[in-house]
Amino acid sequence: MTRIVMAAAALVLALAAPAWAQLSDNVVKLGVLTDMSSLYADIDGPGGVVATQLAIDDFGGSILGKKIELVSADVQNKPDVATAIAGRWYDDEQVDVILGTGGSSSSIATATVAGNKKHLYLATDPASSDLTGKLCNAYTIHWVYDTVALANGTGSAVVKAGGKTWFFLTADYAFGHALERDVTAVVEANGGQVLGGVRHPLNTSDFSSFLLQAQGSKAQVIGLANAGGDTINSIKQAAEFGIVKGGQKLAGLLVFISDVHSIGLPLAAGLQLTEAFYWDFNDTTRAWSKRWSAKMNGRMPTMVHAGYYAATMHYLAAVKAIGTDQSDQVIDKMKATPTDDLFGKGYIRRDGRKIHDMHLFEVKTPAESKYPYDYYKLVRTIPGDQAFRPMDKGGCPLVQAAAK
Repeated sequence: MTRIVMAAAALVLALAAPAWAQLSDNVVKLGVLTDMSSLYADIDGPGGVVATQLAIDDFGGSILGKKIELVSADVQNKPDVATAIAGRWYDDEQVDVILGTGGSSSSIATATVAGNKKHLYLATDPASSDLTGKLCNAYTIHWVYDTVALANGTGSAVVKAGGKTWFFLTADYAFGHALERDVTAVVEANGGQVLGGVRHPLNTSDFSSFLLQAQGSKAQVIGLANAGGDTINSIKQAAEFGIVKGGQKLAGLLVFISDVHSIGLPLAAGLQLTEAFYWDFNDTTRAWSKRWSAKMNGRMPTMVHAGYYAATMHYLAAVKAIGTDQSDQVIDKMKATPTDDLFGKGYIRRDGRKIHDMHLFEVKTPAESKYPYDYYKLVRTIPGDQAFRPMDKGGCPLVQAAAK
């Protein structure tokens, strides 16, 4: 009888063991690769690490009885740095999933490594829609927003409000190029015209020559296809040149709440922008944002910070549900499971694009703002299936293969 009992106990343990044994290295390790020190640090940076750790803490710090670990590094917005760190993390440091990784060029580099090595990459911060288009792979999920959604939000709103002629100030790398391209398509589809544009280096301090070209174009709208410090500097210097007072309109095509805070409401008031998340949107976003803010000296999170938290929670839930951190099984589970997070209800498509509602906001005037970071008023909500590009229009090889 004792032998029978022992055998039965052994069988129970054997059946239960795979849930633990299939966690590689007996740990689930997440890597946050982000801009810690340059022009995207406020949008992303240390706040992304804090948001990811909040998710780990909310998950209990462990999964299937094993520890969840977090590592982080500064990507410096350099593709070669992203490639080197992603390769080392995946190959030598047993990182199961990378989140980040800063600008679109460095993120495309990370996605390439993830695809080649068949490891997960959750693109929580880049903008280029090419990540789920011609450059898509089976191991990358683009989480928060992209250049198509920005075009269908801010770009479309400005054209429909009468801004028919455009001139672009474009950050000269993958993100800026994709944003200019996608906004141009929306402008032209709505009867507008692009009169020209100028490309500026990343992290530029002096926009005077670029703004003079935009001013000289006589375009109704100057589209800012840049982000972070570049957007802040271009808006501030445009005010010094009297561009808006002269009758031209600035269209901030990717503006975050951290940018509005830096610019200040007197200059930013009236600016329309497209976001997936706003800290003061509802009770859920307020509660989470105040927890994050308490760890970030009173700042409020951007949609990128919310993306780190949401993506981490969805990843960990998938690992727990299937009892393994094996990449193919986890990403299949993530795509098969609907999302309900800080962005509302959504889902992940075959091409890796996460779909959820986007929101067009207008920045309040100083008189309208009643408390710290009370910056936005909602213009309209854009349903996810209208905000993002149709899956069959992006040229994603995964979609094309499935259609055959």
